Amino acid sequence: MKITDLTVTDIPLGPRSEPFWNSIIHTGSHGFARVEVHTDAGITGMTLGGLSGAHASRLRSLIVGQDPLCADALWERMYGHNRKPVAKGDYINAIGVVDIALWDLRGRILGQPCWKLMGGHRQRVPVYAAGGYYAEGKGIPELVAEMTGFLDHGYRAVKMKVGWEGAGLRHDAERVRAVRAAIGPDIDLMVDVNNAWDATTALRFARSIEREEPYWLEEPTPADDYRGQAMLCASLDMPVASGENEFTRWGFRDLIEANAVDIVQADPRTCGGFTEWLKIAAMASAYHLPLAPHGGPHVGAHAVGAVRGGLIVESYVHSIETHLNEFVEPPDIKDGFVTLPDRPGLGLVWHEEAIARRLG
Repeated sequence: MKITDLTVTDIPLGPRSEPFWNSIIHTGSHGFARVEVHTDAGITGMTLGGLSGAHASRLRSLIVGQDPLCADALWERMYGHNRKPVAKGDYINAIGVVDIALWDLRGRILGQPCWKLMGGHRQRVPVYAAGGYYAEGKGIPELVAEMTGFLDHGYRAVKMKVGWEGAGLRHDAERVRAVRAAIGPDIDLMVDVNNAWDATTALRFARSIEREEPYWLEEPTPADDYRGQAMLCASLDMPVASGENEFTRWGFRDLIEANAVDIVQADPRTCGGFTEWLKIAAMASAYHLPLAPHGGPHVGAHAVGAVRGGLIVESYVHSIETHLNEFVEPPDIKDGFVTLPDRPGLGLVWHEEAIARRLG
């Protein structure tokens, strides 16, 4: 069996009806792309993710004619032929998306789900609801209503944003305290800075919310500030989670060896795909570091379920996934866990009529 083509279908969604933001990024127009890898046997692997036409053209020339079952060879072929000018960033993201589509293809060929092909550690994995963004007219009462609403949807862990300069440290601390008071002591609460602070500011803030017992403090400093983040790891009782903005096993090697992370957040889509994620997971296991990948459960849950070190998976309840679930069947989330499908590959059930409507 050989790969015959790589195709990308952009699915525009237009501007959001209610814009929101974290500490550094305001949302605007948004959309998805369906990435498909085709074979001469008529079997196609698919996933959703961003992939530009230029990167798709480059990667197509590298994988067409190759055996889709040779995961490592295909990854090295995609990475090795373009290493010098694009060692990080969008091109690694593109490799990641294509690699995940290839894993979906392998699952379809072999009749097995991705989580099982990659290790099969467990089929039911913990999941948390990511929200708590800033928005126009959204004060503490609205934030509390959102976060407690996640519990009504079956979640037992929630994440909120801090770090926007328009809020300030004191107000952000008040927001955290209000959420903790509302959800109670038995619900895990993650706090996400999105790289907004220097290490000194992050330390001040973390000390101010220690009594709320955050499950983790996420990306407290700029992604490349390993020294600052290492200081926080050494100074705080709460774990520091980081890595969604890191690329490849080499980037994670440096992050881990700097003692700058307690919980590894490698995103399969952006770190280089499942093939690279498994190498990062193996390295993390040698340091006894758990993995909690950035990104939703449609892809991330397969990674968490594959390995023993998989801790928990993220779910964007009221933002990204609301729109993604228009195109694919929602994940099976109950009582704080997502149950991975037995269907082959990623197990995604595509809503073709919805996609056709969007494409007009």
